[in-house]
Amino acid sequence: MTDLPPKMDDETDSATATHSAAREAGSQETKASAVDELVDHIRTLISEDGLKVGDSLPTEKELCERFHAGRNTVREAMRILKTYGVVKVRPKVGAVLIDERMARAFDLFAFNTLEVSRETFVDIQGFRSLLEVASFELLFDKVTAEDIADLHQVNKEFLNAKTAVDASEIDFRFHTRLVAVMGNKAILDVYKIMKPVIMKIMLKAKTVQTFSTVTYSEHAEILETLERRDRTAYQYKMKSHLDAGFRHFETAKPAE
Repeated sequence: MTDLPPKMDDETDSATATHSAAREAGSQETKASAVDELVDHIRTLISEDGLKVGDSLPTEKELCERFHAGRNTVREAMRILKTYGVVKVRPKVGAVLIDERMARAFDLFAFNTLEVSRETFVDIQGFRSLLEVASFELLFDKVTAEDIADLHQVNKEFLNAKTAVDASEIDFRFHTRLVAVMGNKAILDVYKIMKPVIMKIMLKAKTVQTFSTVTYSEHAEILETLERRDRTAYQYKMKSHLDAGFRHFETAKPAE
C-alpha cells in the first residue's frame, strides 16, 4: 500500500502562499524594470540617432534584437511611449515619432476629478501670480493697444453668458489671452494644461451673476491699469483678483 504524502498544516500552507506571492511580485517588478529600461534605451536611441518628428523607429523585431528584449517587453515599452505622446503606430509604416506631449499632459491633468483644497488653491493661484503678477514688467513691455482691445472684448462676453460654466470659460479665455501677451508658447501651453483645476477655482461659489458683475468689474479695473501703464496698481488689482476666492476652499483633510 502506497503511503499518502503528509497533509500540509496551516503554517506550511501560509509559508508556501507567501513564497508564491513574493515570487510573483518579484516577477512583476522584474518585468516593470525591463520595460522601464527599454523605454530609456529607446529615448537614448532617439537622441543619439538624431531622430525627429515624422521619422520611423526600428521595427519590433529590430528592437528585440538590438536590446535583447522580448516581444512583450517591446510592445509594453511602445505603449508607454504612445501614452507619453511621442510615438504613433501607423499601418504599414510602424512606429513613427510625433510630438503630442502637451496634449497627453492635458489629458492626464483633466482626469483629475478631486475637489480643490485650500492648499491646492494656494499652489495654483501662486503659480498664476508668478505669470500674471510677478511678470508685470514683461507684460507691460509687450502689451499693445490691440491686446487691450481684445481683452475688453472678451470681458464684455460676461454680460451675455447664460450659465456659470459658460462664464468660467470666458474667464479662462480672458486670462489665457493676457498670458499670451508675453509671447512664450511654452508658458501658455502649461497654463492651458492646468485649465481643469483653474476652472474649478473660477467656478467655486460663483453664479452667472457673480461673473457678470464682480468678475467683469475686476477685469475692467485690471485693464484700466494696463491702459494707464500703472504697474503698481496692476499688481495690486491682479493679486487681489486671484486671491479673492481663498475663503471658499477648505483645508485638505490629513490622510489616515
